[in-house]
Amino acid sequence: MTLSTAAQDSMSMSLWTTEREAYVALALVPGIGSARLRTLHAACNSALGALSAPFAFLCSLPGISRAAATAIATQKASVGRRALEQAAALGATVLTPTDRAFPVSLREIPDPPPLLFATGRLELLGRPAVAIVGSRNHSQYGAQVCRMLAQAAASAGIVVVSGMARGLDAVAHDTTLTIGGDTVGVLGNGLGVVYPAANRALYNRVTEAGLLLSEFPPGERPHLGSFPRRNRLISGLCRVTVVVEAAIGSGALITAGAALDQGNDVMAVPGPITSRVSAGSNALIRDGAEPLLDVSDLLAHFSDLAGPAPSRAEAAPAVSPARQLPAGLTDDLRRVARLLSETPLHLDAIAAECGLSVANLLAALCELELAGIVEQQPGRMFKWAPLPH
Repeated sequence: MTLSTAAQDSMSMSLWTTEREAYVALALVPGIGSARLRTLHAACNSALGALSAPFAFLCSLPGISRAAATAIATQKASVGRRALEQAAALGATVLTPTDRAFPVSLREIPDPPPLLFATGRLELLGRPAVAIVGSRNHSQYGAQVCRMLAQAAASAGIVVVSGMARGLDAVAHDTTLTIGGDTVGVLGNGLGVVYPAANRALYNRVTEAGLLLSEFPPGERPHLGSFPRRNRLISGLCRVTVVVEAAIGSGALITAGAALDQGNDVMAVPGPITSRVSAGSNALIRDGAEPLLDVSDLLAHFSDLAGPAPSRAEAAPAVSPARQLPAGLTDDLRRVARLLSETPLHLDAIAAECGLSVANLLAALCELELAGIVEQQPGRMFKWAPLPH
């Protein structure tokens, strides 16, 4: 007696395919999603059973259309095996909803991801997090606020999450890494694909010091629908989503909408009413989003933490009598000088504390340097100038 081709395939799969490979293969069937996966598992008891189920049986299941049944019946277990091998080659981990490291918050959102690919520090997925998102074509004001918020959040031990896009996403990730904070980059493509290409250095930095996360298989290029799907993961990972700058119809507003659908908080930074890139964030405030007017507004959403790290102004020793500031300095100059100490401090850190624009801060530091109070060091670092002997 000769077995049919289908029977041979089924026998081969049962002998050589693991349940995990079968699950990954099913999860990668276009349009299946978590709800249909649950239906399949309940009816077939396993992913292996679902892959080998007869077409007519699949069609009889609630929510499984003929098109979906066809896609399931023709899916190869080798697709799952290949995805797992590609992830392993990249040093990545594949997470299913039953894995301990799979984020609890993402199990509970509408349309939860059936699969995640991660490379980097998985422990960051269990930490309190804030999403900081905004325009690709941002203003100087937007960049300044983004740096200030990312630094404050990271200094408080909050994980900064964003979408690895150019613009404010990149600013949020870069600022966090620069001060030694923790960041998660959520991709709209598979691991191993750097998009945009200009972010290659940032991609490598996040991989080494933070975490990259995607629900798309390794090597998959971005497409029109991939970024809205990415955005729901950004907001789903986070207690609060902050929109720094966003034009009407921008991806940052999609992220904010996803956060609201998930029952999470949304904050928006107000901007000039004449600014196109602030039109969307201003509209969020008009429609009920919480305005973010100070870093304390953000940190108030994380009051259950042990408490933010002291600001550099608080941590720095008070100006001693030996370092008395000369008379005649303006209030701004005194405020900047009192933020400094003998330990060099980065320009972005000073800007986050003093409340001045970067341009005005640079002018103030220049004036203090000319007065012999401040010394600039490489890498835009500043400290007290040595006392004259």
